[in-house]
Amino acid sequence: MTDNTVTIAGNLTREPELRFTNRGQATATFAVAVNRTWTDRQSHERKESTSFFDVVAWGTLAENAATSLAKGTRVVVTGRLDQLSWESPQGDRRSKAEITADEICPSLRWATAQVTRTERRSPAEAADDGEDLG
Repeated sequence: MTDNTVTIAGNLTREPELRFTNRGQATATFAVAVNRTWTDRQSHERKESTSFFDVVAWGTLAENAATSLAKGTRVVVTGRLDQLSWESPQGDRRSKAEITADEICPSLRWATAQVTRTERRSPAEAADDGEDLG
């Protein structure tokens, strides 16, 4: 079995957008910018590149992310990497990588955080949100 887990650390590029499915399940989407810096071995110049990742969270993780995070917040996201494909209205084939979050944490490298526990939900409520009960 192949493990498809990815972890990124970066800054939110926009406010989390919280929505609810027709069945009432919460989903939050946002993007994370991950910066990479290195020194070119030939020129000894400092180089930098930025990668952008779309992140989606579900259930109480989505609700907590939408309540706790803001544009610019540095986070660590762990989840599953998914490749999405679709056809544009012009008939062009499009694709993007998206991370379905299992965990979202504030990065404490350049900030502090105050953790507030949320009220624990019953197993039936958690199952309705699609949470893993195992």
